Amino acid sequence: MPLRRAASVRHGTDSGRARLRHCAIPQPFAQRIAMNILMVLTSHDRLGNTGKKTGFWLEEFAAPYYVFKDAGAKVTLASPAGGQPPLDPKSDVPDMQTDATRRFKSDVAAQAALAATHTLHGMNASDFDALFYPGGHGPLWDLADDKKSIALIEAMLDAGKLVAAVCHAPGVLRYVNGADGKPVVKGRAVTGFTNSEERAAGLDEVVPFLVEDMLTAQGGRYSRADDWQFHVVSDAGLITGQNPASSAPAALALLERLRERTA
Repeated sequence: MPLRRAASVRHGTDSGRARLRHCAIPQPFAQRIAMNILMVLTSHDRLGNTGKKTGFWLEEFAAPYYVFKDAGAKVTLASPAGGQPPLDPKSDVPDMQTDATRRFKSDVAAQAALAATHTLHGMNASDFDALFYPGGHGPLWDLADDKKSIALIEAMLDAGKLVAAVCHAPGVLRYVNGADGKPVVKGRAVTGFTNSEERAAGLDEVVPFLVEDMLTAQGGRYSRADDWQFHVVSDAGLITGQNPASSAPAALALLERLRERTA
């Protein structure tokens, strides 16, 4: 069992729509690392019974993807169904574009990789140094109770490896247990999309569960920043981010932890 590392918290403030475009994050990760990171995306595209579409949130994929790639990490993409994951159309509107999403839209290689994600069933914890789960509402419906995803997270953490999830993606921890059989978030510092952010999105009565309520009910030591401000928590091998603005900071926190382990 790896030694437990004290929890750390990083948060910041910004305002309005600029929170997504000009998030006050730490300086880019300068040291290149030879690490294998698996990013797991949703395959779910239906927003409950609303008749609307959902999926993964573009910023929450693109920003971490380039943080990892620019640091020299090898990035593998996977999803439960394989192939092209569904994109939440709300994350693709002009007002939600960021430097990372614009870079992705001009990156043919990245687009091809996303269109051909591996099936999650074929992924093994022994092949990777870390897992990263982008959010969007989709994971609440499929990855939260996906047996392969649950087993993969458990295997990674049991092996002393790192798992990160941002925004709605901490919902994937709902049925993950530690080696003691208790919820993996029990007693750990965690964060995720807040109840008030979900209400602001008008979806608190649509989603199958609220991320904040679930993490708290499972015994997690939940913390948060103000709505839409970035907030990242790291506790032992688990790194969680509150919202889309937390995507790049969560990826940087993961790289910092990987760097510490290879120093």
